[in-house]
Amino acid sequence: MEQHLSQYKIFYEVARTGNISKAAKELLISQPAISKAVSKLEESLNTTLFLRSSRGVSLTEEGQLLFEYVRTAFESLSRGEEELKRIREFQIGHLRIGVSNTLCKHILLPYLKGFVEKYPHIQITIESQDSTQTLTMLEQGRIDIGLVAEPKSKKGLSFTPVLDIKDTFVATPQYLKNLRLREGQDTDIFQTGTVMLLDGQNMTRHYIDQYLSSHEIEPRQILEVTTMDLIIEFSKIGLGIGCVIRDFIQDELSDGSLVELPMEVPIPKRTIGFACSLSNHSRALSLFLQFCRSMDR
Repeated sequence: MEQHLSQYKIFYEVARTGNISKAAKELLISQPAISKAVSKLEESLNTTLFLRSSRGVSLTEEGQLLFEYVRTAFESLSRGEEELKRIREFQIGHLRIGVSNTLCKHILLPYLKGFVEKYPHIQITIESQDSTQTLTMLEQGRIDIGLVAEPKSKKGLSFTPVLDIKDTFVATPQYLKNLRLREGQDTDIFQTGTVMLLDGQNMTRHYIDQYLSSHEIEPRQILEVTTMDLIIEFSKIGLGIGCVIRDFIQDELSDGSLVELPMEVPIPKRTIGFACSLSNHSRALSLFLQFCRSMDR
């Protein structure tokens, strides 16, 4: 657009009202300023836009053609302003969250419940996958925020801690009793038992593998499971020894349906939190982070 937007605004008001004095009142500027702006626009376009008479002005054929385009443009701008106003008034937006099934169930849901109650007009999309995929989607800009274990590299990311978690190995008392009856009281249960771990692509699995390797623990029979919730359920029915997050089995430990395996060196704690791109400044994301921080106070 070669001309200044204000000249088109003046042209639009003069054409709409058909009178320079009325346009001047609408725009709160003088009639000479109106006339000067219209003349400059006609000169720059090398076209006569208005026919002047004692009763006012009327559009030429060329002026009518230009007016149709200018009217469409200004009506679109007005609709845009109204939409922005609606978004502000109703807190409308879209938030895309990446999270594993387990973290969604045990950690994210309480945040979501309160957030949806406070901001019911924000659309929520949940991408359910492991933390590795969540971090990849964050890098690609396909989600706004992810609930993940604190990554080693935070390049380009903001990380807001939520809680510390502790991994542990558990089994039913009956499973351990049967294993020792079969293999002997002094058996190395990691050598003779079935150890249930998440699949090899999972960040938690990498973390546990590093722990096992650094302490020279080599399970012989590994059963890979897709989700931690399944590992918990499999452990409860006596299928094997499950590596789970302790915070998520408090009831089972309390009632004795699952027992922890004592480790010579405890597995170090990990931090779970919300990760998002430093370059993402969406209103929905800002509102969600503010809400989560207020919950943690």
